[in-house]
Amino acid sequence: MMRRLTAKVMLMGVVALTGCHWPGRPRPDDVVPRPEEVMSFDKLYAQNCAGCHGVDGQNGAATNLANPVYQALVDDPTLRDVIANGEKDTLMPAFGQSAGGNLTDAQVNAIVSGMRARWSKGDVLAGQNAPPYKAPQGGSAADGQRVYAMACARCHGAVGQKPGPAGSILDGAFLGLISAQMIRTTVIAGRPDLKHPDWRGYVQGHPLTDSDVSDVTAWLMAQRPANPGQPYPDNGTTTEKPGEAQPVAPASPQRASPPGTPAKQ
Repeated sequence: MMRRLTAKVMLMGVVALTGCHWPGRPRPDDVVPRPEEVMSFDKLYAQNCAGCHGVDGQNGAATNLANPVYQALVDDPTLRDVIANGEKDTLMPAFGQSAGGNLTDAQVNAIVSGMRARWSKGDVLAGQNAPPYKAPQGGSAADGQRVYAMACARCHGAVGQKPGPAGSILDGAFLGLISAQMIRTTVIAGRPDLKHPDWRGYVQGHPLTDSDVSDVTAWLMAQRPANPGQPYPDNGTTTEKPGEAQPVAPASPQRASPPGTPAKQ
C-alpha cells in the first residue's frame, strides 16, 4: 500500500512539473506548419521577396516596394499578377503555384494585403494625377532622346562611357536585365531609397507628362543590346548597343528644358 501511494505521489509530481505534457508528445507550438499554411506577411515576404526588394521593401536591387508612390501607382490585380506570374524580360520569377512557384493564391493575396497595410499612404499623390502604370500607347524614341537630355543626363550621363553622379543607365548590361515596364515604373514612381525623384521632380515646376515617360522609355529600350552579355563585335570599351548609342547633347534651354531650375536628384 505504501509503495502504491508513493508511486501515485511521484506520478502527480511529474505531471505537475511537466504541465500535463507527456514525454514524446509534441506541444502545439512545436508543430511546424505546412508551407502552404503560412499566412504571415513577415514570413512570406522574408522568404520570397526580401532578397531582391530589401528587408523593409527598400534598398534592394529590385523595385522599391515600400515607396508610397509606387503603391499608389499599381493596383491590386497587377501586384497579384506580377507576384504570381513574374514579369517578362526581367529577373522577377513566378511565385504562384499555377505558374510553377510555391505560393498559393491565398498567400499571394496575403503579400499584397501586407504591402498595402504597411507601405501605402492615401495622400501621397497630393491630388496630382500620375501618368498611368501601363503605357496607353507606344512612345517615340526620337522624342525620348530629348526628354533624356532634359531630365536624366545631368545625373546619369550623356553616354554610357561617362556615367553621371547617379551612375549610367545606358550600360548594356543594365538594360539587358530590365524591361520597358520597369523603366516606366521607375521614371514615374522614382526610387526614394536611392534619392531618385518621381515624375514630379526632374524639372522644377514641370512634371513629366505621360508622353514624356513613354518617349524616354522607348529611347532607353532602343539602346538595349540585341544579345546582352555576349561579346561585342568591335571589342570597344562601352557596353552600349554597338553602333547605335549616340552621345546625348545637353538640353537647350530654349527648346528642350521647360522654364524653371532643374530639381536636384
